[in-house]
Amino acid sequence: MRRTPRIRRARRSPQEETRTRPQVVAHRGSSHDTAEHTLAAYVKALDEGAEGLECDVRLTADGHLVCVHDRNLKRTASNAGIVSTMNLAELDELDFASWKSPWAELDDEAPERAAQDGKVLTLRKLLETVADYDRHVELAIETKHPTRYGGLVERRLVETLGDFGWTGADSPARVMSFSLNAMNRIRRLAPELQVVMLVDKAHHWPVLRPMVADDWIIGPGVEELRDHPGLGRHLVKAGREIHVWTVNTADDLDVCLDLGVSAVISDRPKYMLELLGQ
Repeated sequence: MRRTPRIRRARRSPQEETRTRPQVVAHRGSSHDTAEHTLAAYVKALDEGAEGLECDVRLTADGHLVCVHDRNLKRTASNAGIVSTMNLAELDELDFASWKSPWAELDDEAPERAAQDGKVLTLRKLLETVADYDRHVELAIETKHPTRYGGLVERRLVETLGDFGWTGADSPARVMSFSLNAMNRIRRLAPELQVVMLVDKAHHWPVLRPMVADDWIIGPGVEELRDHPGLGRHLVKAGREIHVWTVNTADDLDVCLDLGVSAVISDRPKYMLELLGQ
């Protein structure tokens, strides 16, 4: 039986004064049901009502930002290649969707998948999709580190956002990373862009706290918030805006609502919206 979470009035984000509950952000698209980081996963998330889209970006050998989480392609494309050593054309030859439904070709009732839906997704294509959509959608873009290209990833990201006019305070995009250096680079390159300092372990926060500006958003994992409740209390007491990953259950959502977080990043955006009564 589906349990309804304990809905509480969420603390309002400075960017969304009228919001009374967390923004629902699709983690790598609607990735619970559809292969992550594919165009199909993001279109599905948009159709389900997601208010934001989350993606990870890596830089190819020929300078393109692509939406891929892992440094290698074993899990998502059944290939031994490493993203940073391959050109976009090489990546475009691979299938990034079949791993999610390996028996789909044998299922007569499975929906037919367009070839484009299983191709590697460039960040530019994702930005174009958001720009062309018929309602406001935000983007949470994570730069992955360590990488052989270092700060070139952030530089190329800001350049790409600049092509869309999305580097100012009114940008629908925010940039996230577990790397403090990466966030500092973004602030130097685009001082008005929102940044999210991701926190992997609760005990990392006391070390990070003196080095993180007051206006930075903090992004802890929901498991750390559950296992170390003091982390959430400290963030709330400090008046920090909080975006939480990866929130997939009613219990996860309860943790977030208790803290009044501003955004929940979920593999299941439709389910989160249903729990929130949307």
